[in-house]
Amino acid sequence: MKLRGLVLAALVFIAAHTACAQSWPTRPVRFVVPFPPGGTTDILARLVGQKLSESWGQQFVIDNRPGAGGNVGADIVAKATPDGYTILMGTPGTQAINQYIYKVMPYDTVKDFAPVSMVALVANVIAVYPGLPAKNLQDLIALAKAAPGTINFGTPGNGTTGHLSTELLKSMTGINLVHIPYKGSAFVLQDVMAGRIQMMLDNLPSALPHIQGGALRALAVTTDKRWFALPDVPTVAESGVPGYEASSWFCVMAPAKTPPEIVAKLSGEIDRLLKTADLRQRFNDVGAEPVGGKPEQLGATIASEMVKWKKVVEVSGARIE
Repeated sequence: MKLRGLVLAALVFIAAHTACAQSWPTRPVRFVVPFPPGGTTDILARLVGQKLSESWGQQFVIDNRPGAGGNVGADIVAKATPDGYTILMGTPGTQAINQYIYKVMPYDTVKDFAPVSMVALVANVIAVYPGLPAKNLQDLIALAKAAPGTINFGTPGNGTTGHLSTELLKSMTGINLVHIPYKGSAFVLQDVMAGRIQMMLDNLPSALPHIQGGALRALAVTTDKRWFALPDVPTVAESGVPGYEASSWFCVMAPAKTPPEIVAKLSGEIDRLLKTADLRQRFNDVGAEPVGGKPEQLGATIASEMVKWKKVVEVSGARIE
């Protein structure tokens, strides 16, 4: 009788758990962006969050929590109640890079998160102040070699793909550039366009309108092939640095132990939305390539990206105490 009672209780729990997952979301969902407003992470989260709000009639509220290369916002999600009401727009920094460059991490990249869905692939772009006498990447490299340590480059922060991509460029070309870490893309853009620093390397969506408007000069993209949004801009490899590649990606993560039914429901809807003509066009307009896919596919991608970025960190020698 005691065993029968335990089995019955377990069945009741499972039924209630499943019903809860099926009805999710019944209240607003906190969508944490670990960087300030205006950057690529924020732009993509707002596009996806708006569509998810429309799908389920519950607000996906963007909560910008910048700091420590994304670690502050990611840690909030890692320690949140795993009920589907707190999710993260993850980046290579929060999910793959930071664990290798920060001496102390507040969360475990693997154990503390449940992968939900890959959202987008994005090129990084090397762009400069138009007044800098560099029409292409080889000009920039020549300037840097002629006057080592005089060219400053800005990135959205330590540990971002912009930071590591530039460190990789430095190591492969032997140039000496000075890193100026900011607290987000918007601040970098302001200073490069004003000529206060000479160069930036960041995700394309935040810089694209300024490149198109002439406030920035794009020298190269960091992908292995030319990017659809800037077809006339060569890759770094094409520009005389063979073997160079350092693109970026964005994904939705949930706290570990979030019910699999909720993860699957959210993943499926994101995948569906990213295949719609409207959202695909919106992504393309900002220079991002929508991806989608299942949680296990994202998990496998993150695992391979950890291997890749660990090697980049080792080559670049980047470390943050």
